[in-house]
Amino acid sequence: MAVRDSEKRSRHAAEHRGKHLGSEAPENFSRGFEALGSLAVNGVQVSARATDLTTGRVLFSVDDHVVMPTASVGTVLLLIEVAARLRDADFGAYTLLDRTVADSVSGSGIWQHLQAPSLPIADLAALVGASNDNLATNVLIRAVGLEAVHARTESLGLSRSALLDRVRDHRGPDDAPQLSVGSAKELTWLFTALARGEIIDAETSGRVLGWLSLNTDLTLVASAFGLDPFAHRAGDHGLLVVNKTGTDAGVRSEVGILRGPRSGVTYAVSMSFSDTTLPVRLAVLDGLRSIGLDLLEYVH
Repeated sequence: MAVRDSEKRSRHAAEHRGKHLGSEAPENFSRGFEALGSLAVNGVQVSARATDLTTGRVLFSVDDHVVMPTASVGTVLLLIEVAARLRDADFGAYTLLDRTVADSVSGSGIWQHLQAPSLPIADLAALVGASNDNLATNVLIRAVGLEAVHARTESLGLSRSALLDRVRDHRGPDDAPQLSVGSAKELTWLFTALARGEIIDAETSGRVLGWLSLNTDLTLVASAFGLDPFAHRAGDHGLLVVNKTGTDAGVRSEVGILRGPRSGVTYAVSMSFSDTTLPVRLAVLDGLRSIGLDLLEYVH
């Protein structure tokens, strides 16, 4: 079913329906693949990958090598650096960090609406994991330094995924054009390695997954799983999801691990589109949900 000469063709040509599907890909992933193909034909840039969590078998992939804007998904790399440093006595979980005027930013997160001027490092990481808290993100970036996050990212062998900058309300010509970028192939590898306890060590991987398990954003791929966005850490109907989402103007991205009664999967989906009308945005969200339905069918 796979067509190997597709590198010479447009990655958005939907008529080559099977060009990105592995030869062993199950038929029940055709729904999501068709949805992505339809979006691509209409100008949406799509990159996606899903692998079996146990075997590593690629279930489907669409331009998974392409570097895409991923918004807050890149803060996973920040959380890895923070988790690794918690072993340092001078950077402990209970160490208080102050917010400053320079850290201030609007958008997602609740710390900007709270009175507390300082919070422990572990609490800030929990806020980032739970709600993509922009203020907490900026304070943690200032504490560890972007250079350290970049060095950690490179040490993990990631070359197409990076946290590029702090969160900004407005990006000028001298700022990075995106908060973060990533490839679906690298991001699925990263989450698989986290699930196996292989990022730094089992303790570090566990900390990161613990923070990510607090995520309340189940509006993209995970909207298909039927879980309570505010209470799903213990699993429900045999399902357990740990995910990270990224949302920006014209960007929707999600990386996650979904476990079910039959199997588990790691997935990454990013879409870049011209967010000019509500129907365009809703079509993107429908496409993401279609992928989620296929993933649900596979694990449940």
